Amino acid sequence: MSQLRIESVFKKYGTTQVLNDISLEVPDKALSVFVGPSGCGKSTLLRIIAGLEDISSGRILIDDRIVNELPPHRRDIAMVFQNYALYPHMTVHDNMAYWMKTAGLSKQEVSWRVNRAAKILQIEPYLNRRPAELSGGQRQRVAIGRAITRDPKVFLFDEPLSNLDAELRLSMRVEIAKLHREIGATTVFVTHDQVEAMTLADQIVVMNQGRIEQIGTPEEIYRKPANQFVAGFIGSPRMNFIPGKLISNNGQEKLQLPSGMEFKLGSRIPHPAPRGRDILLGIRPEALRISKPAGPGTIEAKVIHSEYLGGANYIYLEADQLNRGNDTNLVVVDTADTRPLMGERVGVDFETSDLHLFGEDGKALSCS
Repeated sequence: MSQLRIESVFKKYGTTQVLNDISLEVPDKALSVFVGPSGCGKSTLLRIIAGLEDISSGRILIDDRIVNELPPHRRDIAMVFQNYALYPHMTVHDNMAYWMKTAGLSKQEVSWRVNRAAKILQIEPYLNRRPAELSGGQRQRVAIGRAITRDPKVFLFDEPLSNLDAELRLSMRVEIAKLHREIGATTVFVTHDQVEAMTLADQIVVMNQGRIEQIGTPEEIYRKPANQFVAGFIGSPRMNFIPGKLISNNGQEKLQLPSGMEFKLGSRIPHPAPRGRDILLGIRPEALRISKPAGPGTIEAKVIHSEYLGGANYIYLEADQLNRGNDTNLVVVDTADTRPLMGERVGVDFETSDLHLFGEDGKALSCS
C-alpha cells in the first residue's frame, strides 16, 4: 500500500501565500494529476511532497508516516523532471544505475533493475549511448527508467512532457498510461495542459491561486464542474458563458438574457432558485447546434472565423443578442461538413439538459 495524504498544508515565501490550506488524498496505485494555470502552486506542492521545499504548516504522510522532516532520499519517492536531469557524460545504463551504486546495491541487483526498466520502456538498444545521442522522447524514457529502478512508493512527474513536440507528447502520454497500468505505483503528475490531465488521470486536482478548486475523476470534473473557473479551464475549446437572470414567467422558470430574450429552463431549475439575480449560463461548444438561417428561439449570430480540423469544425460566432460588451463571441464545435461562410448569419440552439448554471459568486448552482 502506498497512499499519499496531504493535510492542511500552507506555504509562504515571506508574506506571499503560495499554498492555502491544501488537503487531499491520493489513493494507493492511483494516478493523480495536479492541473492549473502557471503560478497556481501545483509545482510547489509537488516539490513539498518530494521534500525539496519546506512547508509553513500542515502534514505530508506517505503510508500513514509523517515525512515533513525527512530529506528527499528517505521519503521513498522518485521524481521525473521537465528537463530530464541526466548526466551527459554517462551512458544510459550508468544514468539509471548511478543512485543504486551510491546506495551500495550489489552488481546483480543493479543489473536486474536496469534491465527490467529498460525492457518496460523499450530502451534496451540505447543502454550504451549517451544522452546527446538520443531524441527528446528517448531521453524522457531514460529519466522515467531511472525513477523505475528506485522501485519507490510514490512517483512524482513535474511537467515531464513540456519540452516535447505535439506528436511526441501524444505518444509519451500513451507510454506513461501503459507504464502506470503495468507498474501500478501511486503517481502524482503535474501539468498545465488540461488534455494531459483528462487523458491520464484517475483523479484530477484542479488548482488556482494556491487553492484546490475541485477534486474528481475526469468525467466528474468535465460533467459537473464545481465553479466557473473549473468549467472554463477544463475542456477544449473552453466553455461558453452567457450572462442572464433567472425569472418566473407564467409559472415557468426561464433564463432571460440582457437583450430580453428568454429561454425555458425545463428541468434545469437551480435550488434554491436565485430569481431576479444575475447568473451565468455555461454551455460547452460541442453542445451547441447551428441552424441556417436563424429560426425562432435561437440566438442569432454572425460567423467571424472557422477552423477546419478534418474530423470537426470550430466555428467562432459574434452574437449581439448576448449584449456582452466587447466580448460577444461563442464557439461551436460541429461536424466537418458544417462549413458556414465568413459573415454568414446563423442561429444557435441548445438543449437545456446541457446547461451549467453558476451564481454570482461563480459557484455551480445545484439543479433538479
